[in-house]
Amino acid sequence: MENQVVIPVLISFVLSLIMGPVVIPFLRKLKVGQTERVEGVQSHLKKAGTPTMGGVIILGSVVITSLLYVKEYPKIIPVLFLTAGFGLIGFLDDYLKVVMKRSDGLFPGQKMALQIIVTAVFAFYLVRIAKIPLTLLVPFSGGMYWDIGWAAVPLLFVAVIGTVNGTNFTDGLDGLASSVTVLVATFFTVVAIGSKSGIEPITCAVVGALMGFLLFNVYPASVFMGDTGSLALGGFVAGTAYMMQMPLFIVIVGLIYVAEVVSVIIQVTYFKKTGGKRFFKMAPIHHHFELSGWSETRVVAVFSITTAVLCLIALMGV
Repeated sequence: MENQVVIPVLISFVLSLIMGPVVIPFLRKLKVGQTERVEGVQSHLKKAGTPTMGGVIILGSVVITSLLYVKEYPKIIPVLFLTAGFGLIGFLDDYLKVVMKRSDGLFPGQKMALQIIVTAVFAFYLVRIAKIPLTLLVPFSGGMYWDIGWAAVPLLFVAVIGTVNGTNFTDGLDGLASSVTVLVATFFTVVAIGSKSGIEPITCAVVGALMGFLLFNVYPASVFMGDTGSLALGGFVAGTAYMMQMPLFIVIVGLIYVAEVVSVIIQVTYFKKTGGKRFFKMAPIHHHFELSGWSETRVVAVFSITTAVLCLIALMGV
């Protein structure tokens, strides 16, 4: 038991701890600093220059740890593919932004095309090779599965790409995406062990990697994960949920991701419809709370506690 649970957590935690002091000075040397929007939250301007792309620490720790277990646990392959695939898209985006100084990184069309390709490969592997049915476990139903027929495929694309972008929007405060996702990964670990799903090593690897990364990422952060980290984590959450037929649970345990995406959609729609008025003080929603007078650490604490409570509720619903 400890071999598949405790050891992968420890391996990726130690890898994360070792990589931090090596990678962070290297990123500083590359001058891959965060640029803060002048019209954004004023207290964030002092963060300009903090190295970003720290997601390579998370991604590296998770990939190395998973590869040690992949032979005994072949079911981690699709989750690892989705995590690494989206991580590479994020890396490309970060690289263009901060190293090549192309302010937008990947163009929206390029980003979406790459996300669709990675999701399509995952869907094919999931159904044809891993033979995982696309029926959905219904929360609080006592183990009932919902078969939505052909609609399961478009839902998969919406769920994966939505989760990935929700995680990306959540990454806006020191330690926010890391804190929320370490709790979501812990939830999936508990379920994976309980259901003997065969993907425990990778869920444990993510828990360990994030615990290590948080030591460098909590307020005041000495490194940000960038799109490299946030897209990889979104891929991990979506991939894990689908391997266990639990995408409906993302709405519960990942409610923060959902709220972040929805707040951006509301803000943009309202802005266009009213000719320039804003629904929130600023979107994504974590900035709205900051501009309402909450400190950054308070927002992170409240969002994390909310996620912890939602994970406990979801556990009752499995």
